[in-house]
Amino acid sequence: MSKTVLVLTPHPDDAEIFAGGTIAKMVAEGARVIIVVASRGDKGSFEYDAETLAAIRREEAIRAAAVLGAEPPIFLEHPDLELALLAPGLLREQFVRLIRQYRPDVVITEDPLYIAEVHPDHRAVARAASDAVHFCHLPLFYPEHQDEGLEPHFVVEKYFYTPDPAGANKIVDITDTIEKKLAAMAEHKSQVRFLVAEVMQQARLAGLNLEGILGPMVEDPMAAMAWALRSEAAQIGQRAGYAYGEAFRYVRFHPIVESFMGGSL
Repeated sequence: MSKTVLVLTPHPDDAEIFAGGTIAKMVAEGARVIIVVASRGDKGSFEYDAETLAAIRREEAIRAAAVLGAEPPIFLEHPDLELALLAPGLLREQFVRLIRQYRPDVVITEDPLYIAEVHPDHRAVARAASDAVHFCHLPLFYPEHQDEGLEPHFVVEKYFYTPDPAGANKIVDITDTIEKKLAAMAEHKSQVRFLVAEVMQQARLAGLNLEGILGPMVEDPMAAMAWALRSEAAQIGQRAGYAYGEAFRYVRFHPIVESFMGGSL
């Protein structure tokens, strides 16, 4: 039976950056994938006003999801850089509701144990998603959901994407889907330009000769982004003997249950 995968992310491009290859791989294996985007992504630009940016990024996210083979994203429409300022528990309840609605076999999301994360939206999603995915099977956790026909649900597979090599216990081989990941990321044109411009701005402040380092990629943001993502995936994949990989802290059951199963992930 094919799996249902729910991806809980802060911004319109996070699914592609952190798990695009894994999502494409799961789709190729027959999974149904639904990406949830918590914020409007309306702050990350040097070019546009907030409303214009939000509209652009929404369309980019829809196109990127289609490239990966996922369904059109679900947009929660919260303000960018303000997820940590939402009413306490709001984001957690929304995630629990979505888990109970779609009843996924797999959830992919931020790792709350990555303590070096500087972005408040990423921290907010990590905490809310972790709470949701670990307790959504309890009937007294938002019991009003049952009045709406939404029953408690236990998510067996939790993929917490993490930049911390020490925190990752699972590396997914994305050798066959790295190009799909890059093609999906290329749909996020506004964010690619922003992210590359931000890095280059800092590099110039540091006195680096970008032309000498990157060559023609200085004038081609997507080429620079593809180089960065491909290099990162190669470094991750190397740890497991793959050409390209994505890293996760992978959780299934309670440690006691895992011990009886032999602890094999």
